[in-house]
Amino acid sequence: MIPTDTIDKLEQTWNSISEFCSQLTEAQWKKPSQLPMWSVQDNLSHLVGTEASLEGLPKTAHKAADTSHTKNPIGEANEHDVDSRRSMTGSAVLDEWKSLVSSRIHTLRNADDAYFEQPSFTPTGPGTLADFLHIRVLDSWIHEQDMRRTVGMPGHQGGAAAEHTIDRLIRTIPIVVGKRAATPEGGTVVVVINGAVNRTVATTVVEGRAQVSTEVPPTVLTTITMDSDVFLQLATGRATHVELGSGIAIAGDSELGTRVVSQFNMMI
Repeated sequence: MIPTDTIDKLEQTWNSISEFCSQLTEAQWKKPSQLPMWSVQDNLSHLVGTEASLEGLPKTAHKAADTSHTKNPIGEANEHDVDSRRSMTGSAVLDEWKSLVSSRIHTLRNADDAYFEQPSFTPTGPGTLADFLHIRVLDSWIHEQDMRRTVGMPGHQGGAAAEHTIDRLIRTIPIVVGKRAATPEGGTVVVVINGAVNRTVATTVVEGRAQVSTEVPPTVLTTITMDSDVFLQLATGRATHVELGSGIAIAGDSELGTRVVSQFNMMI
């Protein structure tokens, strides 16, 4: 099956990135983002490197001198792509990006079922190319928000790609509530997300396993409330609960609530 909805989200996000980045000065391109060692330009260079690989273009032979801040082989490979473009101007990386995503959209819009069903490595394990594209929506939108947040130009915080990403990140909440925060048997933790994306997620520990409840039960141990950008920063490890401070409200068992938000980073 051709994942038309996923392709639509990718095109919307890539167009938003192109429009936003067209407004940046060279000083803004070089501004450090929340990601260790990465500037605004580096975020876009990472997206260029990944999409170029998916388009079947040759991988860079460049090797970054310092990969000490990376966490795994995927991160190290990303760093080689990023570092290979650090001598370029931001506008030059943007030109490469615009040309590349034009090709990518043409490829995706004209591919058949077999193209999307082919086996593919994904950051979450083996899957199909369609599975990987689902994750590409998340990665593209997250890095757009990283760049926008760094230069103080918010935008595209709601809509299909935003909801797609927040909903994927929500999948990991049971692991946080159950395994990491050690919520007691029968206990429920509610996470309320408001702002550009609104979600209420009630997670209850049943027979030692945390699972999302269909409804919020009458009694909960703690309720954690934050807007969708704070949730995004917390879930992707861009900032800690301490750094986000008053952006997070905890009602009920504050000790449990603090354990949950302190273990919230869901990214590999």
